[in-house]
Amino acid sequence: MNRKRNVLISVTAALLSGLLVYGIYVLQLRQVKFQETVDVVVPVRFVAAGERLKPDLLGVRQIAKASYSEEMLLAKDGLNGMEVVVPLGANEPLLRWKVDKFRLLPDKSQSTFGIPRDYVLSVSNGIRAGDKVMVYASGESAASERLFEDAVTVASVKTAGNMEIDDVKNSSLMSTASGDKEAMYASRRDAIGMIDYINLNLTEEQWLRLDSLCKSGKSKVVIAYSPESLDVGVAAAGDSP
Repeated sequence: MNRKRNVLISVTAALLSGLLVYGIYVLQLRQVKFQETVDVVVPVRFVAAGERLKPDLLGVRQIAKASYSEEMLLAKDGLNGMEVVVPLGANEPLLRWKVDKFRLLPDKSQSTFGIPRDYVLSVSNGIRAGDKVMVYASGESAASERLFEDAVTVASVKTAGNMEIDDVKNSSLMSTASGDKEAMYASRRDAIGMIDYINLNLTEEQWLRLDSLCKSGKSKVVIAYSPESLDVGVAAAGDSP
């Protein structure tokens, strides 16, 4: 009887020892895994939504390999000129979905507004969809002023026949249908034509301010091309082979 009990105790002790050794092994593996690091791209400062990324805004940070996800970006290549979709905190890993190069659609706080022709005093004729523009107010009874502090995005520009200005050799519509974003963007850039209608991505507050200012007819808006669009164009050209 004592012999059986001794054997049982020995077997139990051996099992417990084996479990203890295995537990220590697992903990060591986890420790080693967490000690392994990977370099990910991070912004060096806070970046507001809508801001264009530039090389001096981006840095590299080491994180534990166990914390890495496939959405995190490992290289800065191709990020120059990309637009930030949501605010980015300093040194937070940059995720793919947080940047976009072709932001013709309004963000969550915006809608696309067609600006009535009688609201517009002048519009730069070189403006194309995707460009950034500055909006100014001009009127006889009030001093001219910049209507919005920041540049806004052009959703589309159209002719008097309500046709979107496009590249006749490379239709934006066909590029969109084939899923070729690069060709779609290029066709909008190369399009030529007289602008009669312009659609802007604005917040509700921005539209209400513009509408209240212009609906009486005493003031109109001047829509000017912004240098921010040039940065995007240079970045896109730099990506081409």
